[in-house]
Amino acid sequence: MPVKTAAIIGAGIAGLTAALSLARHGIRSEIFEQAEALTEVGAGLQISPNASRILDTLGVLDRLRPVWLEPEEVRLVSGSSLKPVASVPCGSFAKARWDAPYGAAHRATLQKVLLDAVSGQALCTLRLGQHIDITSKKALEEIAAQEFDLVIGADGVWSKARAMVPDAPSPLFSGNIAWRFSIDEAAAPAILDKANVTAFLGSSSHLVCYPIRENKTFNIVAIVSGSSASRDWDATGNKAQRDQMLRGFAGWNSDILRMLESQEQASFWPLYEMKAGRWHNGSDAVLIGDAAHAMMPFAAQGAAMAIEDAFELAGMLATRSPAETFELFEKRRAPRIARLKQRAAFNQFAYHARGPIRLARDLVLSLRPPQSLAADMDWIYGYRAIG
Repeated sequence: MPVKTAAIIGAGIAGLTAALSLARHGIRSEIFEQAEALTEVGAGLQISPNASRILDTLGVLDRLRPVWLEPEEVRLVSGSSLKPVASVPCGSFAKARWDAPYGAAHRATLQKVLLDAVSGQALCTLRLGQHIDITSKKALEEIAAQEFDLVIGADGVWSKARAMVPDAPSPLFSGNIAWRFSIDEAAAPAILDKANVTAFLGSSSHLVCYPIRENKTFNIVAIVSGSSASRDWDATGNKAQRDQMLRGFAGWNSDILRMLESQEQASFWPLYEMKAGRWHNGSDAVLIGDAAHAMMPFAAQGAAMAIEDAFELAGMLATRSPAETFELFEKRRAPRIARLKQRAAFNQFAYHARGPIRLARDLVLSLRPPQSLAADMDWIYGYRAIG
């Protein structure tokens, strides 16, 4: 029989979206979050049409529109010469082609919008400061002093809920480091585009930049190869690590190099992805978002996949038992996630190309009109989640 109550571990984008999606079907949820307060942690993120369409259905997109940026295009640019390589149109084009907008905002802004919606929903309860370290639904029920029909693990790469799922995926360091920082528009180099998302490409490194309207800054993510066994995702890198990062951008445009050299407080994020594994235990626990399938950011779909997961899982639970839902959920979602991981791997290869491969890449892309490149994104952006 369909569920009536759910416990959600984690109050990030996946967990909050899951709570709202469940409430849409009359399912009550309790969200358990280990943080004492939800603070402004993280950096910018891109919200593509496949995700913004869901946010609109959940009634939260209108709260984002006044503060997020809707870029006219996503631009690929040479990090050394600043020569344009290619672009994918967004703006009004995205709305017309994919029937939903493409936006960029600070992660904390999206989280706050979702949190406000959850706080105003009678079927959702948020419990902060809950250090959940459990291996079964029964153990959680003893802590919460109530019963649940299922547990949804939405607590990220280092998920504690994953202990409830035998043969669950495990984190694997990707060999890449993301350096994240923001810079005030007034202090930013003139080469940074105030209206669009720009990916600067180089050999074995790339840098993504876009403006964050709500605080008049640019969000910068610089990705290079590196080594780390750290689980920290918001630590400040030391001098040796920053020097290693700068070596990855040797030969780049001087304005970009000066900008990177000045960022002594940039956040050092080792990038982890998930090995293959089961997303559920077949009875009462299921994983969504990064807890199930963290991927590299080269397709800018991490947050979008968490949103899709949450929405589709809730829709299935509205008419099915947990056991039936879990099998259907993984069967439906796993092929899409696998394809996106392949796309991210291809993008990494293309973005970090060097020598003859880079020249061939630039030639091929220069011969394709923007609308043709947009068509390549139809399977991602045009996807309509069933909820």
